[in-house]
Amino acid sequence: MHKFLFGILILSLLSSCNTAAQVIIPPENPIQPKREFRGVWIATVENIDWPKKQNETSDEQQQELVSILDEHQKEGINAVMFQVRPAADAFYAKGREPWSKYLNGTQGKAPDPFYDPLEFAINEAHKRGMELHAWFNPYRATKNLDTNSLAANHITRLHPEWFFIYGNQKLFDPGIPGVREYIVKVILDVVDNYDVDGVHMDDYFYPYHVAGQTLKDSATFAKYGAGFTDIGDWRRDNVNKLIKMLNDSIHAHKPRMKFGLSPSGVWANKSQNPEGSDTRGGDSYYALYADSKKWVQENWVDYINPQIYRVLGADDVAFDKVMDWWTDHTYNRHLYIGMGPYRIIENKLQGFKEPTQFPYQIRYLRANPRVQGSVYFSSKSLLANPLGFSDSLKNNYYRYPALPPVMLWRDSIAPKTPRGLTAKADTSGVKLNWKAPLPAKDGEPVYGYVIYRYSGKDTINVDNPKYILHIQYSTEVAYEDKTAQKGNSYIYVVTAIDRLKNESEHSAPILITLH
Repeated sequence: MHKFLFGILILSLLSSCNTAAQVIIPPENPIQPKREFRGVWIATVENIDWPKKQNETSDEQQQELVSILDEHQKEGINAVMFQVRPAADAFYAKGREPWSKYLNGTQGKAPDPFYDPLEFAINEAHKRGMELHAWFNPYRATKNLDTNSLAANHITRLHPEWFFIYGNQKLFDPGIPGVREYIVKVILDVVDNYDVDGVHMDDYFYPYHVAGQTLKDSATFAKYGAGFTDIGDWRRDNVNKLIKMLNDSIHAHKPRMKFGLSPSGVWANKSQNPEGSDTRGGDSYYALYADSKKWVQENWVDYINPQIYRVLGADDVAFDKVMDWWTDHTYNRHLYIGMGPYRIIENKLQGFKEPTQFPYQIRYLRANPRVQGSVYFSSKSLLANPLGFSDSLKNNYYRYPALPPVMLWRDSIAPKTPRGLTAKADTSGVKLNWKAPLPAKDGEPVYGYVIYRYSGKDTINVDNPKYILHIQYSTEVAYEDKTAQKGNSYIYVVTAIDRLKNESEHSAPILITLH
């Protein structure tokens, strides 16, 4: 181990309350993690990230999405959370809800010329070695009360008794059993019909508080609340039932599908609950009736992705304190930290004006082995490169590729080793070919391959990501290294990966010298 890794750097960072606070920032590790979740949210609601306009042609939409994915690939992103259901609508064809108005301006209108945006996004993400998680908003049915713009088959027209109005929106009433069953069916449409890597849900459960308004679910409570004396406990139980139903249903249909949620960062403040974090901010347990800690504790999710859009050392809600709280409550599930580069552009919290804020947050979370990665909100903000943060990812923190972390509770058996690796030089570089491995012990087919390249003097080390030349999510048994240079000697090895990115032993190495 490098000696300086034992050192620490103590920095005074400005908090959101303009009070200096000391935070211990670990030194930068020169060896980057080979396994790390590096995600980004691509929001479609109100055209936040994609498509930029509602009157684009199908070709323009596709080219725009390709450009977005290309840029994120350059940044080192290896997963996208792609919003497919903003408001009981769809960015996909094989389902029961109408096309989203955010796609082309009219709800229920298919793309013309036709294409399936989700299918297209999956294919393009996988080409670039990125996972795609289908992101659903579970309870929002409309963004306003303009019912004339709703399609004839929108669920608010078919089942008006399932909804209440709050904050100028129509929302599913989570206490109605039929609502929960319907939402599960909606999500299973995607699980069954699309090659997504995961199902992802955001922080909108019961709605955020609106001054002067009350939730209109007393009749539902009277009908379905038997056994509960407190309506808050009943509301939390309603959400819990949906999460458990989704976990059970998703994995019954596809055992290797990832399921995760992104709650607001603070589960509960210590002043509200002795088990809460040392914070003073909005919470999910009491405000949104979302018991996110329970979901992890009961193993109803594969990952939890709390949104910690705050600065290090803040007095009210500090990034470090919230993250540390979650690392004590992972219960052997994955923890990905939601980070908000949009805060730099927003320019409201003092600490985000410092170019070091996000790099230090990455160093802070990487130093804790209970954190497996980050997800950034949102695509547009990250691509804007605020304060050079995207450059920092591209040139430093995400300079080398990374595989997503394995989920051993879903699959712990790796593929067998690729066979017969050959290398042949030609005018454009080095062409590699190999044979697929023999069947794995569990019979799961190979999902892709990782190609490593070393100089003729290097020792083979597949644990160091700087030697990863290419990660491919396809079963093609060939790759062309177009970056190989004449006069150099190279050693290549190949490994196989399965759907959950368990990796085989490396192939027999092959040495080639380019003359």
